[in-house]
Amino acid sequence: MSEAKNDRQDRRRNIMLNEPVSKVIPKMAIPTIVAFLISSIYSLADTYFVSSLGTEATAAVSVNSSLDQLIMLCGSMLAVGANSYIARLLGKGDEKKASEVLSTAFFIAASLGALLMVFGMTFMTPMVRMLGATPTCEQYSIDYATYVLLAAPFMASNFVMNQCLRSEGSATLSMIGMGFGGVLNCILDPIFIFGLDMGVAGASLATAISKLVSFAILIFPYITRRSLLHLSIKNFRIAKDIFKEIVAVGSSSAFRSGLAVLAGIMLNDMAGNISDAVLAGIGVSTKIMMFPFSIILGFGNGFQPVVGFNWGAKRYDRVHASYRFSSIVALVGSVVMGVLIAVFADQIIVLFAGEDVYMREIGRFCIILQCVAMPIHAWVAVVNMLCTGLGSAGGAFLLSTARQGSCFIPIIFPLAHFCGAYGIASVQAIADLLTLALAIPILISVKKKIAKAERENSLVATDQ
Repeated sequence: MSEAKNDRQDRRRNIMLNEPVSKVIPKMAIPTIVAFLISSIYSLADTYFVSSLGTEATAAVSVNSSLDQLIMLCGSMLAVGANSYIARLLGKGDEKKASEVLSTAFFIAASLGALLMVFGMTFMTPMVRMLGATPTCEQYSIDYATYVLLAAPFMASNFVMNQCLRSEGSATLSMIGMGFGGVLNCILDPIFIFGLDMGVAGASLATAISKLVSFAILIFPYITRRSLLHLSIKNFRIAKDIFKEIVAVGSSSAFRSGLAVLAGIMLNDMAGNISDAVLAGIGVSTKIMMFPFSIILGFGNGFQPVVGFNWGAKRYDRVHASYRFSSIVALVGSVVMGVLIAVFADQIIVLFAGEDVYMREIGRFCIILQCVAMPIHAWVAVVNMLCTGLGSAGGAFLLSTARQGSCFIPIIFPLAHFCGAYGIASVQAIADLLTLALAIPILISVKKKIAKAERENSLVATDQ
């Protein structure tokens, strides 16, 4: 068993270090992209089926997107930080330490998810109001939040397993776990919502069951020892170096998720003050744009472990090649996606808006603006993943928190005040444009870091 495991590790190491980056990055990215797309599709499926219940029900699903972000917050820092550290540890050949990082991140994420579940169930009504529920959609929001909260511990730990499977080169396993749950959600939605007449609560129950199934699939390779890493409570370590590395890189993701929650609450509150139609229109357009953004994020997640692995192995030539290839693909792909979605924006939004003309108009406007900004969003995502892969915590933090933080929050109030509903609908696209001013100097700094490491490595090689 150990020999077979070593053979798998050697094959994966050879792929990471020797296979052309134009092949290995897509190989790593495609399963992740597929999994993220399926996740986006079943998020849209929830919205699509619920939209037949009315604008207020659709608005409630939009409000509860912030609850999803809260659950993500429980696992995102641990998942992203562990992914980066594990990729570098495996690049150095330290499999034992990598298993300790995985186990520590997993059990802490599950514990945080359990705490959120208890808090949310105890303070349900104040929680949905805080998330931006209006009086007319409050009960729908409560119905949707109930079952999702019960699955929070599993959802939080799913983030960790997904990221760590990718860090060891097992992106296909990650895809199967996320993908199967997504397909199941699409099947269960109409059964629970209409067949069992559960309404919005049916969509919530379908989501919760799907997340539990994904958990079972993702944990299977770990408990059966079919992965490179070993997940066990015995590997749980309260170690300074583990927490330092996870927090250093993962804090950017945690702040991003935290700011996403804050930004979502602000957006929901201001949109809801105008009307449920505006709240629903912006919420639906956000879920629609998750589709291309999932491709961008999935591609970045394929790029990040490759660049991190090669950085740990001191293959700086492949670090440069990985970044160049990823930048070109991200820019070209985002332009193509942006044009296609913008052209068919009206036909897409009408699927969710029905006869609500105002919701349709606001949603279409929001989609088109985000399509215009998409190439910037895609390139900044690559730079962000470059920082994460190299362990450049400062750059990763600034870029991760910019889109829904430093470049978002300061502009939402003036845009809402002077431009009303259209200002609120345009805030995300404008924030994407502003992130470019941060990404350029950060990239220059990271390039200098790589050049310095190359010089030091050359000196060591010369001395030997």
